[in-house]
Amino acid sequence: MSVQHKVKKVVLAYSGGLDTSAIIPWLKETYDNCEIVAFCADVGQGDAELQGLTEKALASGASECHIVDLKEELVKDYIYPTIATGAIYEGTYLLGTSMARPIIAKAQVEVARKVGADALCHGCTGKGNDQVRFEGCFAALAPDLTVIAPWREWEMRSREDLLAYLAARHIPTSASATKIYSRDANAWHISHEGGELEDPWNQPSKGVWTMTVDPEDAPNTPDYVTLNVENCRVTAVNGEAMSPYQALMTLNEMAAAHGVGRIDITENRLVGMKSRGCYETPGGTVMFAALRAIEELVLDKTSRTWREQVAGQMAHLVYDGRWFTPLCKSLLAASEALAELVNGEVVIKLYKGQATAVQKRSPNSLYSEVFATFGEDEVYDQKHAEGFIRLYSLASRIRALNSSN
Repeated sequence: MSVQHKVKKVVLAYSGGLDTSAIIPWLKETYDNCEIVAFCADVGQGDAELQGLTEKALASGASECHIVDLKEELVKDYIYPTIATGAIYEGTYLLGTSMARPIIAKAQVEVARKVGADALCHGCTGKGNDQVRFEGCFAALAPDLTVIAPWREWEMRSREDLLAYLAARHIPTSASATKIYSRDANAWHISHEGGELEDPWNQPSKGVWTMTVDPEDAPNTPDYVTLNVENCRVTAVNGEAMSPYQALMTLNEMAAAHGVGRIDITENRLVGMKSRGCYETPGGTVMFAALRAIEELVLDKTSRTWREQVAGQMAHLVYDGRWFTPLCKSLLAASEALAELVNGEVVIKLYKGQATAVQKRSPNSLYSEVFATFGEDEVYDQKHAEGFIRLYSLASRIRALNSSN
């Protein structure tokens, strides 16, 4: 029996956009009139994207639509543990799209189990990272379910093809033939690709950015925000205790007003090609600044070096879609051991696109003014440094002596 005949019920990761609107009728036609259950993860992309989603899905041919609120869980269980490791992909990307994929895939599998589906479907293209991220999670969580990737199967290749396909079937859509940018949004960030960004010689136009104020137009007076950090998590903003999601939303609003969190990068995709993207992560940029400021106080040299190694491995792991793996569990455990020390209070200055830690303190701080002072002290005998240096450089001294003989 062919796969098309075996599939009876499919859970589709549904956004209501052009691609997934076309996928629903295509699945029914290609997979023997199978039942389609639409699934949408609310990860903080905004009410505008969710409004009328169920009606759209049913009008396209879905039997039902499940919208699952994952906002708090996303920040608490995926974003906070990841940023505690210090993971930043290729030096600048704060992994906004990447961090959201595991929780979306997990929720999609849970809906599939709930409704008794035998297949999962996503609308990722064959060029991008997301197909690997979703299917890697599916493999770890539901290897028994069939995975359908229409962009790797159907003959359609353009927005015009998709629009013509829907028009021929009298399925309504608000999409047009022109789509300047491809965007992905969640509580942590928004990404922008396509349009003039496909040529890296082009400077992004003002129309690219949607979340943050242009730093050149930002206020001429800075704002200061105080963050309380416990176990490498932001727990309060300006003295007010907040849930992870609330803290992120508050910082998003404050930092976006000052143009904080914009980056423009050309990154290495997992599938081998380079892509150019613009990302806006205002609140996340502030959180990173706060966590790193406390780490400067509390982590000794070797501990910080180890944390940086964990960060490098974690960045690639999250980007490459390997969240549900033993390696991820191991890296998170290593990070949590260090995070026990990362407690304190930080004041961040927001000004003209920058988030700068200007005050920091911690009960676990290793910084001691009485040791570090350039003035007179009674706790540090500078004569001791001579013996330390002789032992520290002993290998170099022996090598030089050997070469002179």
